[in-house]
Amino acid sequence: MNDQIDLFGLQESERDQVGLAEAALVHREVSAQLPFCVRFGTSSWTFPGWRNLVYQRAASEQVLARYGLASYAEHPLLRSVGLDRTYYSPMGQGEFARLAAQVPEDFRFLVEAHSVLTTPAGSASKRPTDGNLPDHYLDPCYAREHVIEPAVEGLGKQLGPILFQFPPLGVVHFRDPGRFCDSLSSFLEALPRGPAYSVELRNKEFLCREYARLLARVGASHCFNIHPQMPDVLKQAEILGDEVWSGRSVVVRWVLHPGSEYEIARKRYFPFDRLIDPDLRSRLSLVELVTKILTQARDVVVIANNKAEGSAPQTIVKLAEECVRHWHATTSGEEGS
Repeated sequence: MNDQIDLFGLQESERDQVGLAEAALVHREVSAQLPFCVRFGTSSWTFPGWRNLVYQRAASEQVLARYGLASYAEHPLLRSVGLDRTYYSPMGQGEFARLAAQVPEDFRFLVEAHSVLTTPAGSASKRPTDGNLPDHYLDPCYAREHVIEPAVEGLGKQLGPILFQFPPLGVVHFRDPGRFCDSLSSFLEALPRGPAYSVELRNKEFLCREYARLLARVGASHCFNIHPQMPDVLKQAEILGDEVWSGRSVVVRWVLHPGSEYEIARKRYFPFDRLIDPDLRSRLSLVELVTKILTQARDVVVIANNKAEGSAPQTIVKLAEECVRHWHATTSGEEGS
């Protein structure tokens, strides 16, 4: 028996304490009916409450952070994951490589860029970083050195889109959407070519054709999100028009229940082991949106948060089942016409 302690303070024997929940295997049939270019996932994987949904055995958050990803990636419906920790602090190449080694080659990571890149200094929005850090708002050099190069080198082909998530910006920014678009355009144009880039907004004022055109020009994509501060995802698509489909990979994130707030949802839904507030309206909108994306022959990554309905894995199961049901009904209707 090997009781050696690693750098994370865990015994080597704890590697075998997770495992895939047997209940997850029932979703193989649904997974087999999904297009390969559609990847579902959650915004993290370190939740002990997911026992019997994703994980076979009880495990602490610490054990799951270190060893749970391999079991997560065995789930038939979970072929992607969001790295939300990189929003709070950059990761090095070695950390990315360690994660990549735990998952299959066709698995993809959605990497959230460090928040200093999208949160202006002096903004009312909270910067989850040391207040003494220099201002790196829309700084392409910082993005390249601390976000893009480590992710590319560490994850290789398993790197999915790199997401630049903007918090709600104050009136000094959103009263002139054109100025924001100019700054964003200059930033994206200065980034290294190769990775797929996606932009997520919390200001509906920035949803305009100018924004869609700049994304098309630089080959980036808009991240469609379900969040109380944003319009319905189908409305987002309507506002932005056909140019929104120019990016080769489209990201969709179900972040938060439309009628809730983050901390309230976290307390209400913990330990995230069941659906508490099913949101059929948002689910059907996402099904229609994903269907639209597929008509454009684009890869799509759909990420769900626990704060969407109560349990991200359960949200993904329901969403995948609804997608398959919708596509079968559509196909049957076309065959019968």
